[in-house]
Amino acid sequence: MLQGINLACVRGDRELFRDINFSVEAGCLMQVSGPNGSGKTSLLRMLCGLSNPAAGEIRWCNTPVRSLEGEYFSDMTYIGHLSGTKDDLTVSENLRISSALAGVEISFSQAAEALAFIGLGGRDNLPVKVLSQGQRRRVALARLLVCKTTLWILDEPLVALDVAAVQLIKEVLERHLQQNGIVVMTTHQEIDITASSKMQLHLA
Repeated sequence: MLQGINLACVRGDRELFRDINFSVEAGCLMQVSGPNGSGKTSLLRMLCGLSNPAAGEIRWCNTPVRSLEGEYFSDMTYIGHLSGTKDDLTVSENLRISSALAGVEISFSQAAEALAFIGLGGRDNLPVKVLSQGQRRRVALARLLVCKTTLWILDEPLVALDVAAVQLIKEVLERHLQQNGIVVMTTHQEIDITASSKMQLHLA
């Protein structure tokens, strides 16, 4: 279970949000919405440990994440709104290295299988710099196919994706939720994801 308790975010002299509370159980999808500048990305960065709330506390399984450190991060996968791929590395190298940095070692064959599933079959050895933005996004999202984490925190995962890729990611998310995973995500695109439990968190 992921909990946010009285969370607040301040950027410069501006308060983006305060008194944000939520509790997300296994199998639940929480979609974070709000206008540009409302703090959606800032909230997700807090949840994945890249920044600290100005006030309040984040808990994982009823324990403050600050005291869990590595135990929490090994349960969580974060994919930001930028793909974070390295232009001069191949598609396969990007997936294998990003997975290794997250603590998951995968073989070339495992990488090839994940890339084929996500629509990049035959492009394993191409440098990422020759790919389209949508294909680069697929490289980043391929991590979801090889990670073994419970909590997925996804910032605009559907950006730059075509219709077929959106449908594919929808199926990946639904499968994760069916297996008692948790998804927290932002998206400006309409997508109907089936889940045993859904929440909407709107930031004004």
